[in-house]
Amino acid sequence: MDEPIIKKFPTEIFCHAYTDKSGEAKKAIETQFCSFINGICTKPRKSEPHIKVGVCSLGYKGSFTDNYLPVIICPHRFREDIVFSSLKDKYLKQWDRIEWVSEVSIGVGGNVDYVAVRRNDKGDVIDFLCVEFQAGGTTGSPWQAVLDFKEHGQFMEPSYPYGINWANEFMKTMMQQVYKKGKIIDFWKHKIVFVIQDIALDYLRHAVDTSDLRNANENDPIHFCTYKMVWSNDKWVLEFAEAVSTDLDGINRILGGADSDRYPSVDDFISNIMRKGQNDGVF
Repeated sequence: MDEPIIKKFPTEIFCHAYTDKSGEAKKAIETQFCSFINGICTKPRKSEPHIKVGVCSLGYKGSFTDNYLPVIICPHRFREDIVFSSLKDKYLKQWDRIEWVSEVSIGVGGNVDYVAVRRNDKGDVIDFLCVEFQAGGTTGSPWQAVLDFKEHGQFMEPSYPYGINWANEFMKTMMQQVYKKGKIIDFWKHKIVFVIQDIALDYLRHAVDTSDLRNANENDPIHFCTYKMVWSNDKWVLEFAEAVSTDLDGINRILGGADSDRYPSVDDFISNIMRKGQNDGVF
């Protein structure tokens, strides 16, 4: 199977590439089965909760990318062995045994998606690493694309009316979690790792001040481990891309937005006012 063309439509539906015509892929659609969680997909339609959307990733071209790329929109998509094995390799090499516990309360910080736990022979926890998964989110909906695919076995349009809400998912949602949970983790003198797609880090570098992000440093409490989607053996798989880290000062820089040398001038802003006012018929 050749690598699928990526355009503005889903790249994976119920864990299979849209070009996958196998019986397994057809059965996954019929039963709404997600192989990443080994159960029914957890992404329901708001108006019909019993119907699952089933889109793991979809094609998108942002202002900071040169080509259409598959963008992960479901955090369960990160549940590949490569993610857990690379986390082990990067952060847990000295551990003799690793156990994973999911959805652990961190008190006022909410829940942590996963915690890697190290216990001694008595069963006491002697070390831990917190891990969060963060996927992208859409504006609009790819649902019509899913309906077309279910009915016709292909997409009927070259482009569907959805977007990727980069700012909401990675600045408002994720970075608030990074700051809130990072403060607690830093107080504990431990680490938290946010697992994201490489394109999400590209967005942050394009949109805000990430100058305090550095190659993963043992002394930093907050880490970002990124993965890219690559086509291999007739399916999309994750591949480790990069690990970076920072401290709470670095997160404050990110939350502060872009560096001042990227601010528009007053004259530029006035031009924007005039242009918008004329377009809206105010002036």
